[in-house]
Amino acid sequence: MTPALTALLCLGLSLGPRTCVQAEPLPKPALWAEPGSVIIRASPVTIWCRGTLEAQEYRLDKEGSTEPWDRQKPLEPKNKARFSIPSMTEHHAGRYRCYYISPAGWSEYSDPLELVVTGAYSKPTLSALPSPVVASGGNVTLRCGSPEGYQHFVLIEEGEHRLPRTLDSQQLHSGWFQALFPVGPVIPSHRWTFRCYYYYRNTAQVWSHPSDLLEILASGVSRKPSLLTLQGPIVAPGENLILQCGSNVGYDRFALYKEGDHDFLQRPGQQLQAGLSQANFTLGPVSHSHGGQYRCYGAHNLSSEWSAPSDPLDILISRQIYDVVSLSVQPGPTVASGENVTLLCQSWRQFHTFFLTKEGAAHPPLRLRSEHQAQQYQAEFPMTPVTSAHGGTYRCYGSLSYNPHLLSFPSDPLELVVSGLSGGSSPPPTGPPSTPGLGRYLEALIGVSAAFVLLFFLLLCLLLRRQRQSKHKISDQRKTDFQRPAGAAEPEPKDRGLLRRSSPAADVQEENLYAAVKDTQPEDGVELDSRQSPYDEDPQAVTHALVKHSTPRREMASPPSPLSEEFLDTKDTQAEEDRQMDTEAAASEAPQDVTYAQLQSLTLRWEATEPPPSQEGEPPAEPSVYATLAIH
Repeated sequence: MTPALTALLCLGLSLGPRTCVQAEPLPKPALWAEPGSVIIRASPVTIWCRGTLEAQEYRLDKEGSTEPWDRQKPLEPKNKARFSIPSMTEHHAGRYRCYYISPAGWSEYSDPLELVVTGAYSKPTLSALPSPVVASGGNVTLRCGSPEGYQHFVLIEEGEHRLPRTLDSQQLHSGWFQALFPVGPVIPSHRWTFRCYYYYRNTAQVWSHPSDLLEILASGVSRKPSLLTLQGPIVAPGENLILQCGSNVGYDRFALYKEGDHDFLQRPGQQLQAGLSQANFTLGPVSHSHGGQYRCYGAHNLSSEWSAPSDPLDILISRQIYDVVSLSVQPGPTVASGENVTLLCQSWRQFHTFFLTKEGAAHPPLRLRSEHQAQQYQAEFPMTPVTSAHGGTYRCYGSLSYNPHLLSFPSDPLELVVSGLSGGSSPPPTGPPSTPGLGRYLEALIGVSAAFVLLFFLLLCLLLRRQRQSKHKISDQRKTDFQRPAGAAEPEPKDRGLLRRSSPAADVQEENLYAAVKDTQPEDGVELDSRQSPYDEDPQAVTHALVKHSTPRREMASPPSPLSEEFLDTKDTQAEEDRQMDTEAAASEAPQDVTYAQLQSLTLRWEATEPPPSQEGEPPAEPSVYATLAIH
């Protein structure tokens, strides 16, 4: 019995002896499904119907069925009932209504609930045009597409009470089917996440698998980050590609988007020093699908608004076209600085664009459209005038217009060598080009060599000074020996192995001293004539002293040695001995004779020598007597 029929019966019975209790319609119940009205195949779902506390029974009807689909007693406190579906299938998909019965009669029907099962077909793609990052307050177009010829596409925004939006499909010239959903205006305070499905017209409650989730980012006017690649813009297949997004604003998270993709990647920001932040996006192993144009964005955790987009970065994938390209240089690979140089990319096969790259360069590759000349496709890259910065290794690639991010195999490397200034007097170097590292090495080598030479001369000076100090010490020792007073004990020598003794009972000295005494005018004073031996510096040197009995005077036959001066400057005791020797010389019978006194081991020995025979006309030579004093 329907609620309308019940109302009519109550109206007819009211004319009789008994009146109907229900004077007005009962409020209609509410109907909803958990976890939602769009259920994945084989997943459980719960349908709730909520009425009043007077409800005694709840019933659930499915559109197209003549009998109630299910009946349930109310749950405490009797204002609602639960209808369970343990495993969702196409049989459960459809439109549902519920109502309840109370002592006052039947309630009205609830609003319809459309229960959809998903997973019957392959999933479509969902993307944002032109980008999933939209300026705050702007609009964006979401494109849901599939290669199959389905009649309808459905766009659902994630969240509670988000009604699906349905559009008919449109077929493109390529055979692709799609539907475009305008969305906006986008505000940062709201999270915009979407999925899309498709279905056939005759089975509106049986949908495909859901597309990947697409989130729309609201970008503001905050400072844009920078995007760069650590490997270079041209990557070979199989390599790992790392894109680095960074900023000095200190963003907490970053997003990377490739143009034409339906989604973007998000990474937490790494906080560096001085307010810098960055995030690395690792893509790979690289394939042809990684080629394209990329941008990145930054955001703070406390804000849902993203920054302005970075400058675009083109990623090019090489070795995708097997046609060969060549690279040449005019006038030659070795040029002088200031000359005009042209790098020429050529190929016998058709290429729409040529790319020129320099090994190790930070800037993106140069690109030029090709020209068809002499049955070849080519592009000329002029460099006028060249400098040392142009030197390096170059390669050339080709690409086609319908997929500009896929490149050919690289050309053979070409090394450009830039020498000194053009027109100089010195010819350009013929050997291998010098490198800054070699120059720094030569400068360091010259500096080390100079320091070594300076150190060598310093050591040599120190050595000579030490030798001179050693000689002065020996000389001072000799002076000390000659200045020692008579009768003083001789100091113990340091090295006895080098001394010789003439008598075991007496100390011997290291030098022989010869004194020559010439008798002249006994009444006069004493004149000492000393002659320096060529061995003055030798410890065993011999010194001759000639004493004349005349007016006291001193004649130097040769520059006096230090030993002779010390001997002549002896103190009173030595002067007394000189006067004694002078007295003995005065007693000689021949006034002009020369007498030598030799003392050996404190014993005076007299020796006479005959003068050599004189020649005619010359006076006879005077005989000489030697007194030798040997001090060992």
